[in-house]
Amino acid sequence: MRLTFTVDGPVATITLNRPEALNSIDAAMREALLAACDQIRNDDAIRVVIFTGTGRAFCTGSDLKNTFAGEDSYAVEAFGGAGDRSTADILDLIEKPIICAINGFALAGGLELTLACDIRIAAENAKFGLPEVAIGSIPGAGGTQRLPRTVGITNAMHMMLTGERIDADEALRIGLISRIVAADALMDAARAIALKIASNAPLAVRAVKHLVLTGADLPLKAGIRAERMAWGTLRTTHDRIEGRKAFADKRPPVYTGR
Repeated sequence: MRLTFTVDGPVATITLNRPEALNSIDAAMREALLAACDQIRNDDAIRVVIFTGTGRAFCTGSDLKNTFAGEDSYAVEAFGGAGDRSTADILDLIEKPIICAINGFALAGGLELTLACDIRIAAENAKFGLPEVAIGSIPGAGGTQRLPRTVGITNAMHMMLTGERIDADEALRIGLISRIVAADALMDAARAIALKIASNAPLAVRAVKHLVLTGADLPLKAGIRAERMAWGTLRTTHDRIEGRKAFADKRPPVYTGR
């Protein structure tokens, strides 16, 4: 099985499961990932997603031995019915928070997958890199756009133009990840974060994710206006009223996503 998908309470876990190929992505894994994302989107009981891998790697990108250019022209891919959607773009379909638990190598398209997640934590042995220039290509699944927005232009340029790998300590220093965890504690740490997020009001959590991601492309004033609209939209929701009542009553809130 190239990918495992489990749900435990409000937390879904997607695990890439081709350790013999360092979790490189072939067509079957891509389809399985798309199916998992569809299930997450359509199940309101799922509030948070953990994304990880098995073995020595989180993901090393496309399986270069088993993925080849299609017979159709790029125009057909880009403007045809299926559209030109990268594997990392699939994660954009999920409005719920995604925590990436990086258990090992995150290279090429694998690093681009982590960049499409909202929170990134890594095992102490993790390695990161975008080596595409070494094989005459470029990071084509959002890397040239997401990495500079995450770590700054100079750090991103260094990684992409040299193709060099960095370790977890350097990834933490430049802001690529938010935490380093012992390898055997990685999933427990990811689940603890997931459960903390899941305990909060679901609509508010989704609103924060939406505002942060869309606001990054807006002028500050436009972003603040969008923030105020979202605040006003949430003001009369059941969960916001419940949160205020629970605070006054000194009890844990019970959120329903309404």
